[in-house]
Amino acid sequence: MKELIQRDIPRTVKFTGNINPYSKGSVLAEFGNTKVHITASVDESVPSFLKGKGQGWVTAEYSMLPGSTHTRSRRERKGLGGRTQEIQRLIGRSLRAVVDLEKLGERSITLDCDVLVADGGTRTTSISGAYVALELAIKKLLDDKLITENPIKEPLAALSVGINKEGKIIADLNYEEDSSCEADVNVVMTKSKKFIEVQGTAEGDPFSRQQLDALLECASKALEVVFSEQEKVLK
Repeated sequence: MKELIQRDIPRTVKFTGNINPYSKGSVLAEFGNTKVHITASVDESVPSFLKGKGQGWVTAEYSMLPGSTHTRSRRERKGLGGRTQEIQRLIGRSLRAVVDLEKLGERSITLDCDVLVADGGTRTTSISGAYVALELAIKKLLDDKLITENPIKEPLAALSVGINKEGKIIADLNYEEDSSCEADVNVVMTKSKKFIEVQGTAEGDPFSRQQLDALLECASKALEVVFSEQEKVLK
């Protein structure tokens, strides 16, 4: 399987925490040239379907700023596009998978992910950064004694992997690699190497089970770097 993998390390990964003084948790997440600004806001209420149930809620919003891509993208003023909605839901359910919502109490945390520069992997960069912003917000709630127990079960991170034209597997695709790859797979994983979500699509020829196993192995290896960088900023 290793002979299929060409690159199992991500681009340069950097998290800069507490960049926004007005939010409970904030971070600038950078994977190569991709940059996402993320804030965590806490609301002392929950959606109507959760009222009185003794648990909280974690959700996300995602947007790409007009100057984040090669050509200006319009702001979504008349309603969210299908891609935006799908990514928001992915971020939200990924985070909820590692949060004990009962320990959060009847309050909501919203992660706002705004893409400043898009060079591939904006959804996975958003997830990895949103986890950092979430943990910073949780620490604030604990410090302020608004909650008594840490509701986070374990860290999570996400990364894209793909198969290039030569049939080799590479981690953390930039825009050029992503647009020309034969297969593109987004992997959301916990630090204990359990999978939360795997999104895979063949852009060209179908890929084999052996290639899928190699893609997941590549992602697992590359995500070790991401977890290490998350730990640095959270310390």
